[in-house]
Amino acid sequence: MSSQRGNGEKNQETVAVAIDKDKGSQAALKWAVDHLLGKGKNVTLVHIQVHEVILEDSDVAKALSEYIKNNSIETLVIGSSPKNGFVRRFKTVDIPGNVTKMVPDFCTVYVISKGKVASCRSPSIPPQRERSLHNSGSLHDSRNAQLNGGRGSTSSPFAGRPSMEETDSIRSPFTRGKANRSYGELSMGESDISFVGSARPSSDRMMSAFDQDPFVPGRLSSGSDIDGRLSFGSPFSNARTSDATNGFGVYSSTSQESGDFSWSGSQNMDDVEAEMRRLKQELKQTMDMYSTACKEALTAKQKALELHRWKVEEQKKLEEAHQAEEAALAIAEMEKQKCRAAIEKAEAAQRVAELEAQKRINAEMKALREADEKNKVLDKLSQNDARYRKYSIEEIESATEYFAESRKIGEGGYGPVYKSSLDHTEVAIKVLRPDAAQGRSQFQQEVEVLCCIRHPNMVLLLGACPEYGCLVYEYMANGSLDDRLFRRGNTPVLPWQLRFRIAAEIATGLLFLHQAKPEPLVHRDLKPGNILLDRNFVSKISDVGLARLVPPSVADSVTQYRMTSAAGTFCYIDPEYQQTGMLGLKSDVYSLGVMLLQIVTARSPMGLTHHVEKSIERGTFAEMLDPEVHDWPVEEAITFARLALKCTELRRKDRPDLGTVVLPELNRLRMLAEESMPSYH
Repeated sequence: MSSQRGNGEKNQETVAVAIDKDKGSQAALKWAVDHLLGKGKNVTLVHIQVHEVILEDSDVAKALSEYIKNNSIETLVIGSSPKNGFVRRFKTVDIPGNVTKMVPDFCTVYVISKGKVASCRSPSIPPQRERSLHNSGSLHDSRNAQLNGGRGSTSSPFAGRPSMEETDSIRSPFTRGKANRSYGELSMGESDISFVGSARPSSDRMMSAFDQDPFVPGRLSSGSDIDGRLSFGSPFSNARTSDATNGFGVYSSTSQESGDFSWSGSQNMDDVEAEMRRLKQELKQTMDMYSTACKEALTAKQKALELHRWKVEEQKKLEEAHQAEEAALAIAEMEKQKCRAAIEKAEAAQRVAELEAQKRINAEMKALREADEKNKVLDKLSQNDARYRKYSIEEIESATEYFAESRKIGEGGYGPVYKSSLDHTEVAIKVLRPDAAQGRSQFQQEVEVLCCIRHPNMVLLLGACPEYGCLVYEYMANGSLDDRLFRRGNTPVLPWQLRFRIAAEIATGLLFLHQAKPEPLVHRDLKPGNILLDRNFVSKISDVGLARLVPPSVADSVTQYRMTSAAGTFCYIDPEYQQTGMLGLKSDVYSLGVMLLQIVTARSPMGLTHHVEKSIERGTFAEMLDPEVHDWPVEEAITFARLALKCTELRRKDRPDLGTVVLPELNRLRMLAEESMPSYH
């Protein structure tokens, strides 16, 4: 054990700092300088060295306690032991705790940890100054004798240094320079600050030597480091009694009772140096082996970490692959179910299609049989029917001058129409085209209808030539309502009074068809082109070839709907009839509503209902009226248009009844028109 103490007056207060090579000693020294050092105080650094000194049964706490007692140290600062994992593995002695318990009662003990006071023990009795000075002097004399190595010098190694009062600071023993000298004259820098007393190397201290020197870190294998900074116990400490060095290069035998060192006269310096070299060589080899083992352990640990990382990554990849496989299987199962459902749906649709095809075939075969039977009956009736005049083809050819273009007055879907004279009466002859679709059935239908009915607002059938499909009608001098509304041939404009009368006449003739006996008739192709005007502009309904008896039989209705599209002309066809194929009396009411709007506007039927409705909402309906007529009664015209719009409702049940709603209102407007209508020639 060695000590370094400031040279001050003997009555100055002394502060002792217990230091070692760990970081706790540095913190303790810094704290003591910052908080306890001042004028009138001395600082003593106390360091227990366990280099190659071999001591039996030495105790650091006991050595510190004896030193404090002999030197009357009033304040002791000691660092807390490091608590790293390597030290905790070996059960180290709690030196600060033992020192706190063993020091005299007049000494104040500070335990410093990480630059802060971890614990503090206050004194219980005042110090004995006389005994302390006496013990301190004896201790210095003994210490000087040991340091001089028996050469008779009593001077202190710290003699000649300035006192704390002169410098007001202390020098750190860890920053002094190094110099090459013999073991008897080792410098303070190489041996560190020595402690007074003795210490026995233990396994705990030996293992702590593997830690890095906090003052000169990093180099454990160099000769200078081992020589001056490492402290290890000797393997001969328990086998035999050996000499030891006290850190200043002075060797002495162990004395447990006194704790001081003395020279051994039986052993010379050469043997000690040889022994020291051998021990240092063994220590170097041990450190090399330890370094190699550490490197191998580190390499093995890195390999283990890499293996563990690889294993984790492989496990993760395996889990991802497993999840992907499960997801793929789930998707495949879903697709399989979808495919199965699609197959079942396709099979069901195929079965339905087959049933529908079979029904259609059966219906078509039945329709063909019914058509053949009907044609046979009609042929028989045409030969023997006396309800209409039968003309020969020669008479027809003579009257039309062999169907000359100069005689042609119109063209329809059924065929061309020629003006001629038969039986001294002007007639219109409609000739069936050979390529007319369902022309023969329409021909027979029109003959059947017109032969059975007579009405002032229905075109009169005068005769027919059944063999060649020719129909002979009374001649209508003013053509069709469509030609007159759009003034084809530069004809005069129809006044609004005449238009209101024509509308009432059309509704009257249509109601006659709907009230026919034994079954009502639906025209199905009501439009301005099928309304004819005589020389007095009396309107008559023509082209009843598409007329049907309603309600027809279910089989006939299905056959008609499946075989053909909804009969009639686009823009005039009942939307509900067009979608469902179900025919009713209010199908003609929809066509009548569109035609009534054309009568007052003289516009195309495409989108006419929408434009009229919007103009009424905006109050601009007057702009929709036929501009060729300049004296329109706007309010009556709006009433007329609103009635027409009700007739064009999309749903059949929303349309008004022809006999109870539509015709009475049109007759009222007709009476209003006739009251103000001038004579028209």
